[in-house]
Amino acid sequence: MGSSSGKESCGRCGLTTVVDAVEDEDSERYDPFEGGYIEVDERELRLVSAPAVYAGRLKGWLDRRAERLIYGR
Repeated sequence: MGSSSGKESCGRCGLTTVVDAVEDEDSERYDPFEGGYIEVDERELRLVSAPAVYAGRLKGWLDRRAERLIYGR
């Protein structure tokens, strides 16, 4: 997930700004880039995101039905 510029696309770079903003001079320096990368296999991602996709489609279907019922379209 890293890039050649040394920045990560997972959002931890945004954490750096927050940590720098709230860190005081006496506190121990926390490195948000320390540790492994957060990686999710594409197959696992599709498996866990499928219910959200189906729920979104169901919501759209229900919205269209409700609109027809209310406005007679």
